[in-house]
Amino acid sequence: MRKRGEQKVDSSILIAMETNPENNYGSITQEPRPQNRDRNVFRDGTTPIDFVLVWEEPLGGNDDSSGVSSAHRKWREQFLSRLKQAGLLQEQREVCQEKNTTCFVLLSAPWSVLCYYAEEISLRVPLQVVTAPIVNWSEQLLSKLSLPNPFSQEVPNPPPDYYTCQFRTNKLERFLGSDDKETFFKTTQRHQVLYEILARTPYGSVKNGEVGIDRLISEQVFSAAYPLHEGDFKLPTPPVPPQALGLRQILYEFWSKWSCWRRYQPLDHIREYFGEKIALYFAWIGFYTGWLLPASLIGTLIFLVGFWLVATDVPAKEVCESGDTFIMCPLCNICSSWNYSSICITYKAGLLFDNGGTVFLSVFMSLWAVTFLEYWKRTCSALSHRWDCSDFQDVEERPRPEFTAMAPMTMRNPVTGAEEPYFPEKKRFNRTVTGCMVIVIMVAVVLMFLIAIILYRTILSIVIYKSATADSFFSSSAGRIASFSGSVLNLIVILMLSRVYVTLAHILTRWEMHRTQTKYEDMFILKVFIFQFVNFYSSPVYIAFFKGRFVGYPGNYKTLFGVRNEDCGAGGCLIELAQELLVIMVGKQLINNIQEFISPKVKSWWQKKKLRPQPKYDKAGEEDQTDEGVSPWEADYQLLVCEGLFSEYLEMVLQFGFITIFVAACPLAPLFALINNWVEIRLDAQKFVTEYRRPVVERAQDIGIWFPILQFITHTAVLSNAFLIAFTSSFVPRLYYRYTRDSSLSGFVNFTLATSPQSYAQQHHSASCRYRGFRDEKGDYLPEYFHLLAIRLSFIIIFEHVVFFVGRLIDLMVPDIPEEVEMKMKREHYMAKEALAENQSLGRTLILSDKDLHQHGSRVPQPRRDSPPLDLKEDPGGTDPTSSC
Repeated sequence: MRKRGEQKVDSSILIAMETNPENNYGSITQEPRPQNRDRNVFRDGTTPIDFVLVWEEPLGGNDDSSGVSSAHRKWREQFLSRLKQAGLLQEQREVCQEKNTTCFVLLSAPWSVLCYYAEEISLRVPLQVVTAPIVNWSEQLLSKLSLPNPFSQEVPNPPPDYYTCQFRTNKLERFLGSDDKETFFKTTQRHQVLYEILARTPYGSVKNGEVGIDRLISEQVFSAAYPLHEGDFKLPTPPVPPQALGLRQILYEFWSKWSCWRRYQPLDHIREYFGEKIALYFAWIGFYTGWLLPASLIGTLIFLVGFWLVATDVPAKEVCESGDTFIMCPLCNICSSWNYSSICITYKAGLLFDNGGTVFLSVFMSLWAVTFLEYWKRTCSALSHRWDCSDFQDVEERPRPEFTAMAPMTMRNPVTGAEEPYFPEKKRFNRTVTGCMVIVIMVAVVLMFLIAIILYRTILSIVIYKSATADSFFSSSAGRIASFSGSVLNLIVILMLSRVYVTLAHILTRWEMHRTQTKYEDMFILKVFIFQFVNFYSSPVYIAFFKGRFVGYPGNYKTLFGVRNEDCGAGGCLIELAQELLVIMVGKQLINNIQEFISPKVKSWWQKKKLRPQPKYDKAGEEDQTDEGVSPWEADYQLLVCEGLFSEYLEMVLQFGFITIFVAACPLAPLFALINNWVEIRLDAQKFVTEYRRPVVERAQDIGIWFPILQFITHTAVLSNAFLIAFTSSFVPRLYYRYTRDSSLSGFVNFTLATSPQSYAQQHHSASCRYRGFRDEKGDYLPEYFHLLAIRLSFIIIFEHVVFFVGRLIDLMVPDIPEEVEMKMKREHYMAKEALAENQSLGRTLILSDKDLHQHGSRVPQPRRDSPPLDLKEDPGGTDPTSSC
């Protein structure tokens, strides 16, 4: 981390500044602030509250009854004392519940502390308002077509875009709004400064890692530490003009309400209130949902076209009109023969998911996924530049609190030079390998459950067939009942294993002792994704690529644990795959949305009931008079702790896999994903605005490790769709028959059915029967089987080469950074070079003056690096003071 005294040339240029009151917002606003913000102040009514620390004590001060140790009290007192030494202002409040006293310490950073740490952590502050309008691609398209935009809405108080520069105390007068110290730093910037101080303040032995608020919370010395929300989210009564609303009220009214489901998200407002990391998540899910619109339209159109294809399909007519022509072999050992014409409806239903349109949809969705990721990179680069994160790089990250507490030794940090807890890399590697073995074992457990569900389906269909009367509904639908109930059971098993493994992944990742929070999160995400990938996709992969492949033929059936291997249902494997996808994908989405809607409300109700105070009084015995009876720090303490974005990202990434990897089997998957995402955005928005404590702002350039995971899914989807079309659908056999036998597909049904061997008919004392396959009467493969195998393999190679080639072309043709953003960045870099050149010419002028004065026996002292800025107006070179930093 850079020391305070070190100066470096800014990467941005201080430009001639405008102070247009109409463009001011947030920290430099000149409009009256909402009244509800006035409550976030000390007793003096003016000192703003930047952060709140909370702990609970038993009413009688009896430490033993609640486990509060003297060591905790000592650490707490030492920590608060160090915070005072750091310059923070403190004010303590107490609230009594039935059994405990909740103590609140309100913290505020004075101007000098803000300036010191703003420079220390390289906060960026405004120089000039950027007047260029911010327009997204859909707005541009609808504007060019002269069509009304149903997605737009007028959100009050839009945060303007600024040219910014890293803060320097000695150049304060150059920054926009520097004349108002109360509003110069944004609220979120004040939170960042306070969290930086809290995170680096020691409370005990530094060598033992006794540093920072995170460690204190993990040790239960403090129960919470959080910044305050900016007032209540509910709109005031009587109503006020929209421009007078607070930022939280604006987000509630114009973002989190269900009526906003079809509106653009106010991303700049979200970033202004929650920071770049959370805003990037909502930008990504909004971008993804927008791109699902064309995908869902194409998928739904292809599904509807399937109805027309069913009505005109020649093989479907042959099946329905075959009568007793095709007597099929029994589907199980105790089942009887059946007529192929009895599956007329099922066969037609299968054509809705298995037709020529699915080939087009597979190609379209593969290219859609590649293009989606390329354009997201463009959008992400534009957002990160607009939000001043394009050149953001993490400073040397502090060790995790748990790491510092459990590390067995210390070592000098080569970056900071400080003694820090250390864990040997060899031990970490051994633990990581052990963790990988646990993942392999858990994957084996998933496969064991998959085999159990396969046996369940087979046995249940036999039991239903055996117990039902002949020609009854249950007798004819035994396979379908077993298949659907197996899908529901599989969903329950998946959700149970997910819960178990997420907990196990937390334990394993903590045990691996990763030093930083970023590394910890990346390894945790990787573990969970690998397991969830197998957990959610193993059953669809089995149905798509393995079910019905190892059945054998009449007289030589293959078995698993003595039970005959299950074959595809009467309508084929593709309709079963579509059923499995809909049950798992839609079922999981419904359960998650119900849980996200109900669970926070129940937790919030219980939290408020548990923390319900008695009549409040302060230490002096005076009543704490507030406008609404509950102080802001109490109200926020009753809210839930923000759980982060891991579960939100994981849900969307798994959904992305369903709509790309198996889209050939279910054209309606993008439509269900679109509907779910409309609901998901509102639920997430409501949680962040109304039910969570305000999180500390985190900066981010992109969505992190999730982007390479999406790229992996995209490449997997190309191969999966190629194999689905080649081996699971009837597209290749129909194409082969059309060009080698009959272009009208007349006789195609008979072509796909083989006749049972004579030995099988003699053994069962019945006439020969038919089964799906390309075998002769001895059970050997026909030449057509090998012809089709060669065509299928050739199709896979051609399909994936064409898609990857076109995807690579898209990658080359679509630049990662939009042209207008790139030009803006180049302009800023050029202006920075100009500023540096002017500084160099100023330095040369000063050196020449020094030499001239030496000839007359006097000397001009050179300016020190930490001295105040020179008064450039008195410089004889006549440089412009507003053009350099």
